[in-house]
Formats: sequence, C-alpha cells, structure tokens
Amino acid sequence: MNGRAAAVRFIFVTILLDAVGLGLLIPVFPDVLRRFSTDPTFVSERFGWFIGVYALMQFVASPILGSLSDRFGRRPILLSSLLGAALDYQFMAFASTLPLLFVGRVISGLTGATLTVASSYMADISDHETRAGNFAMIGAAWGLGFIVGPLVGGLLGSFGPRVPFYAAAALNGLNFLYGLLVLPESLPASRRRAVAWRELNPLAAIARVLKPSAFVAFVWIYFLVFLAHQVHPVNWTLYTETKFHWTPRQVGLSLSFVGMMMALSQTQLTKRVVRTLGEHRALTLGLSVYAISFAGFALAWAGWVMYPIVVVFSLAGVTTPAIQSIIGRHTPPDRQGELQGSLVALASLASLLAPIVFTRLFVHFTRPGAPVYFPGAAYAGASLICVAAFALRLLAAPAPLKAAAGR
Repeated sequence: MNGRAAAVRFIFVTILLDAVGLGLLIPVFPDVLRRFSTDPTFVSERFGWFIGVYALMQFVASPILGSLSDRFGRRPILLSSLLGAALDYQFMAFASTLPLLFVGRVISGLTGATLTVASSYMADISDHETRAGNFAMIGAAWGLGFIVGPLVGGLLGSFGPRVPFYAAAALNGLNFLYGLLVLPESLPASRRRAVAWRELNPLAAIARVLKPSAFVAFVWIYFLVFLAHQVHPVNWTLYTETKFHWTPRQVGLSLSFVGMMMALSQTQLTKRVVRTLGEHRALTLGLSVYAISFAGFALAWAGWVMYPIVVVFSLAGVTTPAIQSIIGRHTPPDRQGELQGSLVALASLASLLAPIVFTRLFVHFTRPGAPVYFPGAAYAGASLICVAAFALRLLAAPAPLKAAAGR
C-alpha cells in the first residue's frame, strides 16, 4: 500500500503541474486574439475555435496514446506528452500570426496524453475500495492547478500576453524532469498487450465504448456531463467580461476560486460521499447539483453572486469519479488504457462540440440586434444538458446496479 500511495502522489503532482500550465493561459486568451482583431464577434468565435481545435486533436490522439500505453507502458507515453507540451507552449509564445498560433494549438492537442495516461495509471494501481478516491485525486490535482494557474496567469498577463506561455513552457519542462526522475511505471510487462492498428482509430474507439454493455448508459452520461462542464473554459471569460466587465485579473481570481472549491470537494468530500452513498447515489447527487448550479450561473445578476454559486457547484465534484469508478470496474486490467483513451476521445468530442454549441449561444444572445439579450444563454444550455443526463441516470439505473452487485 505504501508503494501505491507514493505512486498516487507522483501522478497527482504531474497532473497538478500540467493543470497549472493550462490554467495560466485561460485569462489571456482573449487578449492574445485581440492582437489580430478587436471585433468582439471575431474574438468570441476564434476563442471557441482555439478551444475546439485542441479538442479535435485530442479526439484523434487520445485512443492512440491510450492503446500505446497498454503496449509500451504508461511512463514513456506520459513523459513524451509532457516534453511535447513544453516545446509547444514555447512555440506558441513566439507565434506571430493567427495561423501559427493555431498550429501550436494543434500540436498541444496531439501531445495532450496526460489525462488519458494518468487515468490509466490510476486504474492500474486501484482496487474496488480505492478506485473512486484515486480518480478523485486526478480531479483534485486539476482543481488545485486551476487555483494557481489562472491566478498567476492573470497577474503575468499584465506584463504581456506572451509571458504566461513562457511560464507554461517552463512548468511543463519541470514536470517532464520530475517524471523522468521519480515517476515509476505502473503497468508491468506481464500485463501489456499487443495493439491492432484498428484500435487506434478514434471513431472505432468511441464505437467500442458505446457498444451495448452493462455500463453503456454511464458512458453517455459521462459524455453529457463533460459537454456541459466545458461551458466554463469556453464561456467563463467571455461571459464575465461581457456581463460584469471583469478584467483578466478578476477572471483569474474567480477561476482560482473555482479550482480551490473543486479541489476541496475532490480531496475532502468525494471519498466520504461515495463511501456513504455508494457510487450510484453519489452520481445522482452530482448531476442534480450540476443542473442547479449551471442555471444559477446563467441567472446571476452581479459578479459577487458567482462566488456562492461556485461553492454549491463544487459539490458536483463527486460526479466524474463516480462515473469512472462504475465504468472501470467492468473493464479488464489490460484494457484500462484502451478504455481511458476511449473515454478521453469521447470527452474530446464533447470539447469539440462545446465551442460550437456554447459560443454560438453566447454570440446569438449578445450580438447587436439579438431578439433577447441574455449573456447567460450558454450556462442555461449546460443546465438543460445536465437535466438530460439526470433523466438518463434514472432510466438506466436498474441494469448497472445489478451488474455492480453481482461483482
């Protein structure tokens, strides 16, 4: 158990540093795009595209990297991803044109194996009792990363929009060195498997994870939850700047608060809630909180109101660990990389759709001549998506509960 606890700490720090690197950039993305045009519609749409192209590349790369980690181990794939990210942030810092900036985003998406391989790593070292808690640690690391990242990114952005890119490159470089020195391999050679070329097709990977099974309804719930949750990176900066006239510094502080509350939820509440309620009831609770919180964000009438809603929203942190634990218990150890790669590909597809859905909602209801001026339209849409996921959870409950009980 001591070895496993040490491995959890290693992967926690790796995800933490990677999340800090990503979080550094969020407050300055609109300012980076304003270097090329000051038109609000241009900035809003390109902001969505910038997020979407990353998701598209992750959609392509995640099942490939997940399956390759089943074949060659988690450590080399994870380290390659971190090194690629460090080099790419440096490239984007020097990008002098919008097409070059998008090329950099394409590269970062292709090397973005961290979540896939980290989830596979956690599955490798988990058993039934620790699985939900270990997956919660991934969420906690991301949450802590987004406490520090947006806060520092907003502050560094005052020195110029390129400075956060330099910082992100440095952090990913340190992350690579850390992993190179101390991160152990979690998948022994005896549990690795040959990988067929057809398994590397992202569409085939999604088809496999969506085929009829005891847990397929939960895969769909995972997709819907991830789609709804993407309203934050797509819309938070645009929404708060437009409705409350927040500065990059205020955006960074608010996102840091979001990260702090999510981290507290993941580290202090998730294990207790899942242990007390069980995975299925914890999932039901999380989906309810998601739907209510997103509606609250949509209707917030002042900037300070966003903060108490974030506190409530953090209780939904039990959702994803509960889903991953339910699905992971139905998957053999030598296919955890394939599973996590397929889930990340599905999440990437949701991330690809999110800018299309949420950015268009935001632009449609804030443009000049809009039939109704409603900057919160994207958050209202996210709430409705979670209502749909909640309905699916209720309809799909009996079969998975029997399957889980029979294990």
